[in-house]
Amino acid sequence: MNATVLVVDDEERIRSSLCGILSDEGFRVVATGDALRVLDLIAREKPAVVLLDVWMPELDGIELLRRIKQHDPHTHVIMISGHANIQNAVAATRLGAADFIEKPFSVDGLLTSLGHVLGSDHGSSRVVSQVPPGKQTAGRNSRCAPSGAVTQRTIARSLVLGGQGLHSGLKTGVILHPAPAGSGITFSSLAGRSAIPARLESVTETGYNTTLSGKGHSVRTVEHLLSALHGLGITNLRVQAGDEVPALDGSALEFCRHLLAAGIEEQDDWIEPIAPVRTIQVGERAESIRIEPAELLIIDYTLDYPPPLGLQQVHLELSSPEVYLREIAPARTFGLVRDFRKMSELGLARGGRLDNCILIDEEKIVNTTLRFEDECARHKVLDLIGDLYLLGRPVVGHVTAVKTGHSDNLALLRAIAALQ
Repeated sequence: MNATVLVVDDEERIRSSLCGILSDEGFRVVATGDALRVLDLIAREKPAVVLLDVWMPELDGIELLRRIKQHDPHTHVIMISGHANIQNAVAATRLGAADFIEKPFSVDGLLTSLGHVLGSDHGSSRVVSQVPPGKQTAGRNSRCAPSGAVTQRTIARSLVLGGQGLHSGLKTGVILHPAPAGSGITFSSLAGRSAIPARLESVTETGYNTTLSGKGHSVRTVEHLLSALHGLGITNLRVQAGDEVPALDGSALEFCRHLLAAGIEEQDDWIEPIAPVRTIQVGERAESIRIEPAELLIIDYTLDYPPPLGLQQVHLELSSPEVYLREIAPARTFGLVRDFRKMSELGLARGGRLDNCILIDEEKIVNTTLRFEDECARHKVLDLIGDLYLLGRPVVGHVTAVKTGHSDNLALLRAIAALQ
């Protein structure tokens, strides 16, 4: 590789270990434990990447990151820490850190991070307009792409989102990174060792949210982010997360806005959607969900609650990202006051606030003005679009759901997967 990496860590054994690993991989390595020398070393050695420890005795690593970015905004910095948390990662990424990894990190995780930062595994791609088109075969692979295949997409640059977990009530965040074609959507801890694929087999909980788990790490409430990715046609993304994805305003709209601001890149490869060729149904007519063949993703959802919600029905034809942004993304999560009491007893919904959910008592909406008359049913469609993406590919078909939730959605996914 011959790229220069500057290792900045006050622990000599860490510097020595990193020097050995990186040298064996073909990097030229410069190392220091003196934070005050870093700017001079950057000017002289011109490293491609700086590996910077967060905790330095002479100068806080976050402050040193700030100075590096002021001195040379184009210097790539990967933060490393033995006391990492998502708040530190969010702060560092907002200051311009290219990645944030936790000690003790795996060699594969470190090299993967370096590969992402140096761009060695991104392949050909191009930035498209803010809202990508619908069905489209990819550039140079379009000759061999099957009918109905869609272009793979990622984001043009990393972005960070911070907020509060809807169920944990704790400050949390996610760092979203571009990912190469064919990698899919993955979630990882800050150490980068967990690499949980956003797939059906990773789901461990579907009670009041969808939770993914793997290799000792779990991420709660992934459905709103996955819904935004499905709606915008983003197929490849690496997500670093704490224990829960932030709720933001309770919808998918803020996720969409940030993803579009980062830019969406078309990649030089295609992906074939999941498209069942016959009707598949789970449940009885009073509470059921089914999918049948169609040319695009169509969803008919029926919600039936006691007043003041009553009967709500939504018909969606997801013909473009614009339709998703206009009709579904703004719909916020909702809950009945009595259900919030039950969830509180289970240690859930601790982050439910007046500004991130629709709260309903026996008579009225108690905390907000609805964005749609049928906003609650639309949010059920939002969740369903997110859960469908756990098949690992976009979904094409006509889904009809009556009074269903996450558990029913996953039951349908298992039935679809069994026939693939």
